[in-house]
Amino acid sequence: MFTSSIMDTSLRGKRQYRSWPKALKREIVAASFAPGASVSLVARQYDVNSNQVFAWRKLYGDTSMATPAPQLVPVMVTLDQSVEGAAAIASDVIEIELPRGYRIRVCGSVKAATLRLVLDALERR
Repeated sequence: MFTSSIMDTSLRGKRQYRSWPKALKREIVAASFAPGASVSLVARQYDVNSNQVFAWRKLYGDTSMATPAPQLVPVMVTLDQSVEGAAAIASDVIEIELPRGYRIRVCGSVKAATLRLVLDALERR
């Protein structure tokens, strides 16, 4: 017995794929990047496969909508003072220079949460 008599193996019809307008794809991608959004939930709302949403995120994803990836900041070490003076200051002061020209000097003991607030505020400027 041949399988063709049991199953329809002919290629009569072409497989139909959905066509999504570019504007709708971008809308779905933006919804998936919203704070607290889940790609799975967004995909269900729009009746799309989650893998398709991930593919569109790669194509149309705006990195400004996504959580920014950590970046390395260049550091330059210079000896402005005598070695003895630098050792005394180094134990009391931390100097942080941000890319936009801000410079922060942290003296003594500072709570990490407070420092994080200051850095976040300066980063948004």
